[in-house]
Amino acid sequence: MNLSKSQDLLGILRSTFGFSRFRANQEAVCMAAIEGRDLLLVMPTGAGKSLCYQLPAIALGGTALVISPLIALMEDQVAKLAALGLRVARIHSGLDRAASRQACVDYLQGNLQFLFIAPERLRVPGFGEMLAKRRPALIAIDEAHCISQWGHDFRPDYRMLGQYLPALRPAPVLALTATATPTVQEDILAQLGMAKPERFIHGFRRENIAIEVVEVPVPQRPEAVCGLLADKARRPAIVYASSRKLAETLAAELSRTVSAAAYHAGLDAETRERVQAAFQSGALEVVVATIAFGMGIDKADIRTVIHAGLPATLEGYYQEIGRAGRDGAQSRTFLMHSYADQRTHDFFLNRDYPPVGNLEQVFKTLGEDPQAEGELRENSKLDEEEFDKALEKLEIHGGAKVDFGGYVTRGRTGWKKTYAVQAQHRAEQLGKVLRFTESSECRMAALVRHFGDVEDAGRVCGVCDVCDPAGAVLRLFRRPSAAERDAVQAIADELRAVDYKAAGTLQKGIDPTGRLGRSGFDGLLDAMTRAGLIEIEEAEYEKDGEVRRFRKVRLTAAGLELRRTTPVELLIADGLVEEFGRAARASRAPKKAAAKTGSRDKAAAGPVRPSAAAEALVAQLREWRAGEAKRLRVPAYVILHDRTLNAVAQARPGNPRQLKEIEGIGEAKVEKFGAAILELCRER
Repeated sequence: MNLSKSQDLLGILRSTFGFSRFRANQEAVCMAAIEGRDLLLVMPTGAGKSLCYQLPAIALGGTALVISPLIALMEDQVAKLAALGLRVARIHSGLDRAASRQACVDYLQGNLQFLFIAPERLRVPGFGEMLAKRRPALIAIDEAHCISQWGHDFRPDYRMLGQYLPALRPAPVLALTATATPTVQEDILAQLGMAKPERFIHGFRRENIAIEVVEVPVPQRPEAVCGLLADKARRPAIVYASSRKLAETLAAELSRTVSAAAYHAGLDAETRERVQAAFQSGALEVVVATIAFGMGIDKADIRTVIHAGLPATLEGYYQEIGRAGRDGAQSRTFLMHSYADQRTHDFFLNRDYPPVGNLEQVFKTLGEDPQAEGELRENSKLDEEEFDKALEKLEIHGGAKVDFGGYVTRGRTGWKKTYAVQAQHRAEQLGKVLRFTESSECRMAALVRHFGDVEDAGRVCGVCDVCDPAGAVLRLFRRPSAAERDAVQAIADELRAVDYKAAGTLQKGIDPTGRLGRSGFDGLLDAMTRAGLIEIEEAEYEKDGEVRRFRKVRLTAAGLELRRTTPVELLIADGLVEEFGRAARASRAPKKAAAKTGSRDKAAAGPVRPSAAAEALVAQLREWRAGEAKRLRVPAYVILHDRTLNAVAQARPGNPRQLKEIEGIGEAKVEKFGAAILELCRER
C-alpha cells in the first residue's frame, strides 16, 4: 500500500467526513479507486459503500459521475454531500429543465465535485457527448445489481450502461451493490466491460439482525403487523407490502395507533418525497411500502423490518432486511408467508414474462425503417399492456431497438434463447425463496451461503427463529405430543442404518398411511434439526432432462444416540403467538372443538364467562408465569399460553393427573411447573 496516498485518504476521511478511522475493508477499496482501477464492491447495506466512491472522488479531484437508479436514493446522497459543504448537482425526471441545464453548465465549467444522474439520461441525444467534453475523474454505478439480467430489479437502461462508458474513459469505473450472487457479479463485470477489475466481496453476515419466518394467512397479517408495531421498542419500522393496495390498507390500519404512511410508485413525487423526509426525520415511525422504498436510505435506528408477503428473490429480501439496525443495535425482521403468496407470484411471473408468441408477433412487425411506438401499439393485435410488456422484453433481449424519441427498429434474431433462460431463472428465484421459508437451517447462515460465502455459512447466528425458538416474538412453538415423540423416534430408527434418506422416502417409511401429512412431517424434521438430531441437505438429480430437487436427511452424532428414554428438547412450530393470532385461533376453534371428547366438548361448545374466582386465579397464574419467564429468560408463552391459564382456572385441578388432562399441559410441564400451579389452585 502506498503510505502517502493512504495518509491523504485518512486526512480527507477526518477533515471532510468527520470519521477518525475506516470501517472494515473501506481503505483497500478507496486505494484501488485512486490508483485508477476498475472495481466491483459487494458490501452489505449499512457497511459504508457510499464512502468508497465519495472519498476517492474527492482525492482524485475533478468531477465524479454517479449513476443512480432511484430518485429517492439520489436525493438522499446529494443532500448529505451538500451538507458536508461539497459541490454537488443531480439530474433526474423530477427536476425542471432549467435545473437540469444549470447542472450541465456547472459540470462543463468544472464547478462540481459530484454529478448524479439517472441511467435514462444517457439515452438523451447529445447528453453522453456533453459528458465526454469534460471527462469525469471517476464513474460510480450505485445499486449495480440492476445492471444484471439475473439481478432482482433488472432495468433496461442500466443494462445498456456499458455502451456509454468507453467515451468517458480513462476514468475508473466503480460498481457498487449490497446484493449480488456470484452469477450476478459475473454478469455485472461482463456488461460494463470492466478492465481487469478488483473484486471486493465482503461481510454478508449481519450479527445484530434476528430473522423470523412465519406462516400467516393473508387476512390475519394486518392484525399481526399492528400487534408487532404496537410496541414502541419495535419502531421505527419499515413494512414491505406486495402491492400498492395492501400498502395503503396496512398504512391506514397502523395509523390508528402509530404515525404511519404508505409509499409506492403510484403516489406523486411530492408525496413520496414528503413521506421519505418525514420518516428520515423521525416524524413518521412506520412506512408501509412496496420495494420502491428504502434503496440508499440511511436511517440508522430502524428496529424492525416486516415483509407482509413473500419477496420475489432472496437478493431483494436480504437488501430490504439490511435496512434494519445500521446503528449496530439488536433488530428483528419478520417474513410472513402462505400458499396464497405463491399464487400471487405466479400471476406476476406470467404477466412479466408473457408467452413467446406475443414477442414474436411484435418482432414480425419490425423492420430496418424506424416506426413510431404508438403506431405499432395501435396496429398490434395485443392489448396495450401486453404490447408494452412484449416490446420491453424484446428490447432487453436484443430483438428490438428503441431510440429516445420512441421509434423502434428490428434487432437481432437470437432473442428467444436468452428470453427463455431469463424466464426460467426468475421462476427459480421464487423457488429459492420458498426453500428458504421451509428450511431448518439458521436463517442468516442460509443467506450468507446464497451469496457465495461458503466458509462463513458454517456459523449459526444464534438469534433467529431456527437457532433460538424460545426467543421468537411472532412464531409460536410447543412441545410434541406423545404420538409426535414416537414419530421422532421412528425417524431416528429409520435413519440409523443408512447414510441418509430422501425426505419423501423417509416419510413413507414412518408414516405409510399419511396420518402426519406433509406439513406435520416437515414440522418434526424442523424440530429435530433445531435439537441437533438431524442434518438436512438440499440436493438434486436429473431425470428425463428435468432437474429434480430433494432433501437428504441424515442423523447427527446426537441423533444416533437417541432412544425413547433419552431426554431431548423438542419444539414444534405451531402458528402465531397468542397476542398476534386471535383471528387464527377463532378460525380454528370449531375444528378443535369437534376433535375433543367428553367434558372438553362441553367446554368448547360456546363461550363461558369466567367466575370472579376464576378471574382472580388467572391473575395469580399470570403473575407466577411472568416470574418464571424472567427466571428462565424465555417468553411467557413458552411457560404456558393464555388459553391454558384460562383452562386451568376453569378446571381448578387438584392433582397431577387432572392437570395433565388440560390441553397445553403435558408430562414435561407437570414435572417442571405442576407443584406450583396446583399450589396456586389450592390457595383459592
